[in-house]
Amino acid sequence: MLMNGSAVSQFTLLGLSNSRPLQLLLFALVSACYATSLVGNLLIVVTVWVDPGFLQSPMYFFLANLSLIDMSLGSVAAPKMLRDLMSQVSTISYGGCMAQLFFLHFLGGSEMFLLTLMAYDRYVAICHPLSYPDIMRHHCCLGLLASCWAGGLLHSASQLVLVTRLPFCGPNKLDNFYCDVPQVVRLACTDTYVVEILMVANSGLISLVCFLALLGSYGVILVTLRGRFGGGEGWKALSTCSAHLMVVSLIFVPCVFVYLRPFSSSQMDKMASLFYTIITPVLNPIIYTLRNREIKDAIRRLAHKPGFRCWT
Repeated sequence: MLMNGSAVSQFTLLGLSNSRPLQLLLFALVSACYATSLVGNLLIVVTVWVDPGFLQSPMYFFLANLSLIDMSLGSVAAPKMLRDLMSQVSTISYGGCMAQLFFLHFLGGSEMFLLTLMAYDRYVAICHPLSYPDIMRHHCCLGLLASCWAGGLLHSASQLVLVTRLPFCGPNKLDNFYCDVPQVVRLACTDTYVVEILMVANSGLISLVCFLALLGSYGVILVTLRGRFGGGEGWKALSTCSAHLMVVSLIFVPCVFVYLRPFSSSQMDKMASLFYTIITPVLNPIIYTLRNREIKDAIRRLAHKPGFRCWT
């Protein structure tokens, strides 16, 4: 069966380990992470959705969308990984591999743009508080959010075009636990130098530029907050921004590590991939809920609602 004019119709995923005890341990850990990610992010979405004040607040509106992306992003690789760890049959069809690659970059790109938008929202709220209600009106927030999703779609589509134009005629062993551009490109039976350069320009530079823009935004915010620590306002804003900055670092640092150095291959690439596909979606809701008193109070109120108690 030929795919894309090549002899490869499926790929073999080498995964993280061939040791059966370690595979079972990984299955337990990934299961716990995936379940925690789904429950934690869903709780944030429901909390924001049922609270009219949160839903009208740009910061919490964007946070709910971040949680939606995290739930979806965690579901791209984790279910397949869990099945492979239990069955020890780690294969994926060509079409399934391309679909996994597409959704990984679509959701990952959208998340990067959304985090940049969230940094802009905090910048306007802290540095230009009087203009904030006019700048971040609800319909403007919807338009900015749609731009994030559109940017993620454009980024992912360009990655998919780069990969599907390559011929694959063997070998078909992917040195990872899911399909991603760097590992798939290395299997092409043609010179991929130009493709890898384009990949760096696409994924790597997008990650780096967004990360530097975020750091610049928070640098300005810290300078603005410097004289406000005498009261509670400055500390509250700093707590919110520090939580956001922690999430940003957890996502962007592994991505920059993987996509700015596509010509190398190491076990560290697998660890970085595991971190931002499995672990980061778990840490995001934990970081935001533990460091945000308003979210914690809203979750407590939600837990005491009769309908929620019956549902749980």
